[in-house]
Amino acid sequence: MNTLNPNAAAYAGKVRLRVCGICLKDNKLLLVRHQPTLHNTAFWAPPGGGLQYGESVEACLVREVLEETGLQTKVKRFLFVNEFLEEPLQAVELFFELELVGGELTTGIDPEASADQQLIEEVAFLSLEEIRQIPLRDKHRVLHYLFSLDDLFGLPHHFVQA
Repeated sequence: MNTLNPNAAAYAGKVRLRVCGICLKDNKLLLVRHQPTLHNTAFWAPPGGGLQYGESVEACLVREVLEETGLQTKVKRFLFVNEFLEEPLQAVELFFELELVGGELTTGIDPEASADQQLIEEVAFLSLEEIRQIPLRDKHRVLHYLFSLDDLFGLPHHFVQA
């Protein structure tokens, strides 16, 4: 079992359904850098979060992106599913293409966590070259082997962690 960041303890030992957004601007991908969760030094991933009971998938994604990045988005289409399992964390992630419609980029918060338990450290639009410079262990696996950012729109519809 890996050592878990105490700020991520609320997500341990359960299966989470997450919705995540792929949002491009000027050929750069919107990403959120989180505190280390397991063995990474930091973790870059597309914005997103957990679906709440009674909330639609699209409403959840729009809400999560706004909370994390300050940006207003519109869900365009479903892209793929990613399954994540690394003890003690497990998630099924639904990825959607997003269209940017407003707002101002800012480092947001997780309203469910107290000020001293925030995981979000930075938000940015990163180029493919900048994404490639991030060590593999420090970025979401959908970012591991991109030849172009357009690859994110043509991935298989279902990823299973190897």
